[in-house]
Amino acid sequence: MSVHEVLDRTEPANFVRGGWKVGTGGVTAVTNPADPADRIATVPDSTAGDVDAAVAVAGGAAPAWAATPGPARGDVLRRWNDLIGEHAEELAALMTREMGKPLAESRGEIGRARLELDYAAGEATRLHGTTVPSRAAGQLVFTEREPLGVVAAITPWNFPAVAPIRKLEPALVTGNTVVLKPADATPLTALALAGLLRDAGLPDGVLGVVCGTGATAGARLAEHPDVAAVSFTGSTAVGRGIAEKVARRLGSVQLELGGKNAAYVHSAHDLDRVVDQITGAAVQASGQRCTAISRVIVDDSLADDLVARLSARFSALRVGPGTATDTEVGPLISDEAVQKVAGYIGRGLAEGAVRTTPERDVPAGRYVAPVVLDHVRPEMAVARDEIFGPVLTVTRVSDVDEAIAVVNDGDYGLAAVVFATDLDVSLRVARATRTGMVHVNHGTTSQPHVPFGGVNASGVGEFSIGYTSTEFFTSLKVVYLSPEVP
Repeated sequence: MSVHEVLDRTEPANFVRGGWKVGTGGVTAVTNPADPADRIATVPDSTAGDVDAAVAVAGGAAPAWAATPGPARGDVLRRWNDLIGEHAEELAALMTREMGKPLAESRGEIGRARLELDYAAGEATRLHGTTVPSRAAGQLVFTEREPLGVVAAITPWNFPAVAPIRKLEPALVTGNTVVLKPADATPLTALALAGLLRDAGLPDGVLGVVCGTGATAGARLAEHPDVAAVSFTGSTAVGRGIAEKVARRLGSVQLELGGKNAAYVHSAHDLDRVVDQITGAAVQASGQRCTAISRVIVDDSLADDLVARLSARFSALRVGPGTATDTEVGPLISDEAVQKVAGYIGRGLAEGAVRTTPERDVPAGRYVAPVVLDHVRPEMAVARDEIFGPVLTVTRVSDVDEAIAVVNDGDYGLAAVVFATDLDVSLRVARATRTGMVHVNHGTTSQPHVPFGGVNASGVGEFSIGYTSTEFFTSLKVVYLSPEVP
């Protein structure tokens, strides 16, 4: 299997029962954000009936996959990981073409996905239960983890490889079958990954991939009575709707949602290093990621110097297509995204923010020059809403207490960052912020074996990655074993 199996198909098709199945609805074109005239491929615009068929196939495959020994399931994931490595360059090129991010970022995403997959494959041998002391003489009480059955995975467009793999790996290794709905803007990488997983030895029917919109295919997965759990990554607004649908039938949800992540700069021996860390976290994927640093909160004593350095760094970032070797900031995903970001910049300026980066020429198309907005007040929309673009706001504070209050003043709670030379300040901020993750003296880079997630409007359910994912993708069974035979 190669990426060309997906790109060269004459008929748009979903991935069902280990092969390609033409949908019953219309089709959707997948285009290149850097060149919307570049029509990469077409995929099905799946109907509710297409989703039902894929769920039925996954349900039929569930008993045999659940009965497969855990270590054998892990072996399939290891072979899949090897195949991803063999096709890494093809996958990275496809990701850049359908999402727009610089090729270096796409290569890095494949590497990160493989590290997460490596950890998850090992979880197959760590599906541990416990023994519990019994009050009854001679009785053995123990627990074990069981798969849920059919799991739905709904993934976003900003990480075409990491997002699907992050959901597929724990679901499959714990014995579930999966129906995946990738984002309608970037479904091709997911289809290619499914083909590689088939080649790695995954039994037919254990994974289905249905392309289509969230309003139709995603909604049907959320409300489907035979889907035991839904793992969703995307916007908070859409996540709320999915949670409502799943809750009506008492299913389980895992939601990775939006973020408005703040970096508090209290003190630093090397301010340029702080600028590098903030910039990298702010503009990766052109700012189109939930863990992007989008707010800087800085003590007054450092503010002028930090803003000057950030502005110089942002002004020097090279904007262009992801295929250009010197590109640091690629295109946004759509025309609507460009309009949204431009609207927020205009609103911020109208509300009193000061733009400290110059307006400059960028290539024609879906490009936005990275922007720093200074003197932003916490109540401004640019300080509260998830913009999802290369826009960084700066809010000045007088002390640590005010900084903590500003960090916590919002709906989201995904990640926070603190830069400080004083360990007491770092720990104080880390413990006081209401976020799922806190990074001290570095950007929002997470590690592939550590739980990842947020609180408040940034997440619901067990964190993904690491050992916590098993808690979501399995149910706990308690067994009482008495030695007395009737």
